[in-house]
Amino acid sequence: MSTDQSQAARSPQDIAKEAAGRHAASYVTDGMRVGLGTGSTVHWTIVELGDRALNIVCTSTSVQTQELASSLGLNVISPDEIGALDIAIDGADEVDPAFNLTKGGGAAHTREKIVAAMSPRFIIVVDESKLVPALGPFGTPLEVLDFAPGVVASAVEALGASAVTTRDRRSDNGNLVMDAQFGSIADPVALGDALANTPGIVEHGIFPSSMVERVVIAGLDGVRELVNDLR
Repeated sequence: MSTDQSQAARSPQDIAKEAAGRHAASYVTDGMRVGLGTGSTVHWTIVELGDRALNIVCTSTSVQTQELASSLGLNVISPDEIGALDIAIDGADEVDPAFNLTKGGGAAHTREKIVAAMSPRFIIVVDESKLVPALGPFGTPLEVLDFAPGVVASAVEALGASAVTTRDRRSDNGNLVMDAQFGSIADPVALGDALANTPGIVEHGIFPSSMVERVVIAGLDGVRELVNDLR
């Protein structure tokens, strides 16, 4: 199949996601320590970094990302080995107007939050369908210990969730992954704090805007950016 035929077979959204993912890689320069996220758009960031063959050291947020990055010749080591990061680039399942995020659709949100917290620069790359007026429609992913999942689910419902379901797939850490339905979340930071204080929850998928430097958006009209000036 020719390149033209390959491009024709892809949807406009897929082409836009590739453009945004590759654009996000432009923030990475020689000598950086880079956190690599998980998702269909940041996939192209990793591909672009592999194509550029920069002298960088990376850490990954999932087994899937580690395998992709390593296959492209990137040097991937553990978070403990890398110590600190210069930049982290990741995707998101929801982005609200205040730059709060929902993450965890791929069940990697615990590792993603660790890696994001290691970097002073956290760049999100998404397609425009992920921009929402308020977090909540996607659901809030939770990584939960096996010990008492029913107790945890009841505690989450007491915080306002209308339903808490458990996925068949576990996290890369071997823990249960649940999804809590809170509807439209009026105060993501407060809910995130309440979930963090719930025993049995290893990590939740709400990432506060204070972590986010900018959002790179794949749109059918091209790539655009939103910069968090209040960070």
